Amino acid sequence: MKFSGTNVLVTGASKGIGKVVAIELAKYGLKVWINYRSKAQLADEVMDTIIKNGGKAAVIKGDVSIEEEWKNMLKVITDSDGGVSYLVNNAGITKDKLAIRMSLQDFDDVIDANLKSAFIGCRDCLKLMSKKRFGSVVNISSIVGEMGNAGQTNYSASKGGVNAMTKAFAKEGAIRGVRFNAITPGFISTDMTDDLKPQIKENYERNIPMGRFGNTIEVADGVAFLLSDHSSYITGEILKINGGLYT
Repeated sequence: MKFSGTNVLVTGASKGIGKVVAIELAKYGLKVWINYRSKAQLADEVMDTIIKNGGKAAVIKGDVSIEEEWKNMLKVITDSDGGVSYLVNNAGITKDKLAIRMSLQDFDDVIDANLKSAFIGCRDCLKLMSKKRFGSVVNISSIVGEMGNAGQTNYSASKGGVNAMTKAFAKEGAIRGVRFNAITPGFISTDMTDDLKPQIKENYERNIPMGRFGNTIEVADGVAFLLSDHSSYITGEILKINGGLYT
């Protein structure tokens, strides 16, 4: 795939989907800024993997739910690279429990980490990208933001908000040459899903038309496409990567 930009910031890139997205994007010649909040060793390992494969990468620490830390990160990247070409808002958390047992703090924490953080990133990167009339943002949402899920009222709300927010940013960014899209992964094989009991996993797979969980590279390929020049006339799109589970 072709990329006219030069660098990309991937939040929450030290593990899971973010890690694979970072590694895959580096293969296209982009310099990848690997954001992490607390586990520097994991982020360094991702950077080392990219560099060993001939790519370019840097590690950058920051809690993306805090506005000041966003500003500090973007200043570091701008001072180094002259701006930001691409952003992948991937960082997020879960605090699952039934709504009747969910505290307001549980709700606020997930909204802050998943929705507010993505808003700050979209807003501040739009400001920077507008100066060059070029940029592309992909927000990693979730299938539960479209269909809901018991025990995940806070997570569903945060990801549903990400979907709606992406469409609003797309309308504001288009005239400035900046595109905003989102991806809603379904069940994806990660360390978290690998810990599921076989019977539970089989029950989930039975409801997926394609009969299997997706893999992180399939999500990363979707991210790469939406960032790349090959999707230059696509903005405000919510791309489902869920094996047909929800259409």
